[in-house]
Amino acid sequence: MIGAMPRNPVEEFLRMDRMPHIWCPGCGIGTTVNCFARALRESELDPAKIVLVSGIGCSGRVAGYVRLDSFHTTHGRAIPFATGLKLANPSLQVVVYSGDGDLFSIGGNHLIHAARRNIDIKVICINNLIYAMTGGQTAPTTPGMAITTTAPYGSYEPAFNIPHLVDSAGASYVARWTAYHVRQLSRSIAEMFQRTGFCFVEVLSPCPTLYQRRNKLGDGLDTLKYYKEMSKTRHDAPTSEVGLTKDGEIIVGRFIDRKRPDYQSLMRARLSEQLGERYVANEALVCS
Repeated sequence: MIGAMPRNPVEEFLRMDRMPHIWCPGCGIGTTVNCFARALRESELDPAKIVLVSGIGCSGRVAGYVRLDSFHTTHGRAIPFATGLKLANPSLQVVVYSGDGDLFSIGGNHLIHAARRNIDIKVICINNLIYAMTGGQTAPTTPGMAITTTAPYGSYEPAFNIPHLVDSAGASYVARWTAYHVRQLSRSIAEMFQRTGFCFVEVLSPCPTLYQRRNKLGDGLDTLKYYKEMSKTRHDAPTSEVGLTKDGEIIVGRFIDRKRPDYQSLMRARLSEQLGERYVANEALVCS
């Protein structure tokens, strides 16, 4: 008699009644969710204290598949929602899970200021180099000469160097991996949970339906082989040197890991300085 199939250890963090997911074959988002779930297991965090916030786009679907308190928010506004959650309940571990278009285009201003303030939230950015859900238009991350629906002869706009941008804005933790680097990505997410302040992990992910097809780069598996061949791990690399090109080397690793006061620590220190014993007493009452 054949025994029961062993249960996948990540299932406890997923809404299995909503499977199979709707992401395209070869898309890397599902792989990153697996890495996220494994990081949660490794970190041994209380699921009741974790909140996941997503925006609009292919990656925004993550909020509907994880078995956590989750919010699928409006376009570009995942970080303001997450900021409000963290300030209202500092005991929560707040995670933003969204795409490069949502976070760095319509939501770019929010991201910059959350990093500047060092809001204690964790951001996972799935970067597929294109606006995938809305038809394959040029995104702020699309490399030069890449073909999109709005740049049929090749994009001529300069692309954001994402790690450099969030580093310059003041993030406490910055890393980049690809959908091929599953173990490293899981470790980075787990490591991020141990840090305080604005923490950011970029994950390069295939978009076979739009980006790879239009640029004749093959399917999802071909892209993972490309990530394996072209990636070079350089921990602590200057973020100004890790920009992406259409066909060039991909620098991956943990680039920034520094300590600086987060927003709530600065706020409490300032209020304590201004209000003295009255604030300390009120804070103790609230915390109890």
